[in-house]
Amino acid sequence: MPLTPDSVHAAIGRETASLAERLWEIALDLHAHPETAFEEHRSAALLGKELEAAGFAVERGVAGMPTAFTAAAGSGAGPRVALLLEYDALPDLGHACGHNLIAGAGLGAALALHRALRPIEGTLLVVGTPAEEGGGGKVKEVEAGVFDGVDAALMFHPGVYSWSTAPLTAQVQYTVGFHGQAAHPTGNPTEGRDALAALIRLFTALDGLQRRLPEGSHVQGIVTDGGRATNIVPAYAEGRFGLRGATGTDLDALISELTRCAEGTALATGTRAEVEQASARYEHFRDNEVLSRVFAGHLRRAGITVGDPSPGVFLGSSDIGNVSTRVPAIHPFVAILDPDASDHTPEFAAAAAGPRGRRTMLAAAEALACTAADVLLTPGLADSAWADLRRRAEAGG
Repeated sequence: MPLTPDSVHAAIGRETASLAERLWEIALDLHAHPETAFEEHRSAALLGKELEAAGFAVERGVAGMPTAFTAAAGSGAGPRVALLLEYDALPDLGHACGHNLIAGAGLGAALALHRALRPIEGTLLVVGTPAEEGGGGKVKEVEAGVFDGVDAALMFHPGVYSWSTAPLTAQVQYTVGFHGQAAHPTGNPTEGRDALAALIRLFTALDGLQRRLPEGSHVQGIVTDGGRATNIVPAYAEGRFGLRGATGTDLDALISELTRCAEGTALATGTRAEVEQASARYEHFRDNEVLSRVFAGHLRRAGITVGDPSPGVFLGSSDIGNVSTRVPAIHPFVAILDPDASDHTPEFAAAAAGPRGRRTMLAAAEALACTAADVLLTPGLADSAWADLRRRAEAGG
């Protein structure tokens, strides 16, 4: 009897239910042993072992990162679908962004689809993506070619909203260092060129800039080096600035503004400014509407409806944006807390180990697996997803 999408969807539902207890055990294990960016050795080993035991071919240490991995199954001929697993935690807060649920859902989707769809014509690829919280694991994987040939990159994120797509901005960090001339404030003050005063002046200029930035753009800085002694005019001072833009174009404009302000401040204060990129750059997320509609339809069967994002609300940044510039991708949010709460809080960390977190994870696992099955089985769906990505790129979105 030939496989049909409906028969595979039904089988995925049964397999997800049979895997539920083990998936929750793994999600709770990750939650109980949080590991921060690039330190996720235990988490990556646990997830890789589960996939290997299920018959996936696991490659560890991909893209030069010890805690990154891929796991593949299928014939290799046909569409290529990637399920993305995040598993890094936040310093001091643990899994207050719910990455244990992302890993559990992605793992569950892979295992359920692998059981339900035999043989897999095409490729089912599971990508372990470390260091989303600031390290940019997916950025490194994109640059290393991990997503080359992928027709659909699928993941979900727990949150306080249930939205079909993620309004995620482009983001990068820069350092600005001012080089001045040390002096004694009472002995030879006129010989000094106060680097810290220049840095403070830059903060003032950026505060004025902040007031006229477009929606979705933002700059926030901290002083990382302000001198060593109160009785010495600092010869060097440095700040670190987080920049966000609703799009990559907006971010480029903000980087230019930062550079212009720094150079103007240096000219006015007799110092020299150095402006340097200090983090991986996260691109803004480009939702694939074709795949998002498919996922939303499958999630609806579990009683969860995802709507459109609220205008003017942005949910931070993620390295999934870099994936979405290269291949069709989805990153829906599904609520595990009410909208008056927030992630990156102890309350959210508790919810990521609570009953609503479990229900959401399992519903997302089934919907992700069904979406992946549709890409593998439905003629033309991958082509439609690519056409949507090209349309957005041509429109500058």
